[in-house]
Amino acid sequence: MRDGRATKLRIHQAALTLFVAKGVTETSVRDLAQAAGIAEGTLYRHYASKDDLVADLFASNYAAFADRLTTLGRQQAGFRARLAALVAEVFRFHDNNPTLFRFLLLVSHQALARVPDDAANPVSVLHSLVEQGVQDGEITLTDAALGTAMILGLMLQPATAIVYGRLEAPLSRFTDDIAAACWRALNPTEAPHG
Repeated sequence: MRDGRATKLRIHQAALTLFVAKGVTETSVRDLAQAAGIAEGTLYRHYASKDDLVADLFASNYAAFADRLTTLGRQQAGFRARLAALVAEVFRFHDNNPTLFRFLLLVSHQALARVPDDAANPVSVLHSLVEQGVQDGEITLTDAALGTAMILGLMLQPATAIVYGRLEAPLSRFTDDIAAACWRALNPTEAPHG
């Protein structure tokens, strides 16, 4: 008996492409089945609803990316190096897999509600990094939640601008500038370098 992994992979690939191109709401189960080359009933054998498919795609990929960021952070010494590595990895992910990155970005508000609070996620990884930087005295900003939000804005707004054609890809060409801006945001009292 077949285990269905190949079919599920086709469903995932079709769903990512359609959700990014058309939007989740505008993509029907019929669209998904046609794009995956399967019958609608086959899709329902894997997922009870389109919402379940979105939740599974989001949660599994979001957690996998969090694991990658966690591993990367352990390979760096010092907050500033870990921060720069995190920014570089987020931008590399954007450039190497833009469809998946856009899916995660565009459905996050909808999908995060179904992700358990204790599940691995990139925002928690970043928050832990900033919190550790505060505890170790490596940054002057003392509110880790605010620091996390500022870094997310500095990283995700350029990615969003690329999605809407307001900034030209690749995002990785901005890695050094954004990492430096993140550092400055977390150290507002540090004198700028001449």
